[in-house]
Amino acid sequence: MTRLCIAGGTGQVGREVVRQAILAGHQVAVLSRNPPAPGTPGHVAGVDYFRADVATGEGLDAALAGADVVIDALEGRSGKALKNFADGGARLLAAAQDAGVGRAVLLSIVNCDRSSFGYYRSKAAKERVYQQSGLETVVLRATQFHSLLAGIFASGSKLRVIPVFKGARFQPIATAEVASGLIDAALEAPTGMRHRARTIGGPEILGMRELAVTWQQATGSRGRVVELPLPGGMGKYLRTGDNLVPGERHGTQTFRGWLAMRTDSL
Repeated sequence: MTRLCIAGGTGQVGREVVRQAILAGHQVAVLSRNPPAPGTPGHVAGVDYFRADVATGEGLDAALAGADVVIDALEGRSGKALKNFADGGARLLAAAQDAGVGRAVLLSIVNCDRSSFGYYRSKAAKERVYQQSGLETVVLRATQFHSLLAGIFASGSKLRVIPVFKGARFQPIATAEVASGLIDAALEAPTGMRHRARTIGGPEILGMRELAVTWQQATGSRGRVVELPLPGGMGKYLRTGDNLVPGERHGTQTFRGWLAMRTDSL
């Protein structure tokens, strides 16, 4: 039986990693700054939760004790969390190495090193930390999640506008399939390589307008689909198609199929 330590196991992808790992019969530890209390909706039976913080190193030793693999699904979207994102990764890896963990797996974003957008730059910086680690490391780069697009459309629809970025296409993937990819990377047999990277993309590439119409049909929103320019590093990243990996269509759940499973919550 493998013991997996999930850093960020209370986040969107981390929760799914935890769920799948428990169902598969693995031992699971979760490190989080705010672990859920027993009896609350976020608490999963059979999981060992630890209050820990990669920004300070507090609690890492206890969370990593006995772990075979650590899966890093942490996020740092703004403020100090964004600024210190790569440093937190280095602190986690150092603690994992001290604890005798055999492998570390990082969730990242496709071609994040080609974007000047701050969030993506932090992902690329963290990738470099993993590449330089003394541990065996795997970076899993994923395309954008179905939930990201649904969130963009839902936010705009509150103002009766469903935004579509000019020139943008997407290859969205389900977080459940990304979680499966992370677990597969954690459990695969040793390859003898110190560091490797792999990419996982959704099953189809569609224009953002088509995706918006699909979302509108699924939700019944009466907002107007409006094409808007997206400036800056993110706009360039999308217009040049750096968010796409046509040769890596490992996901199977389409955006339409994902929406159909979540009609009641959209």
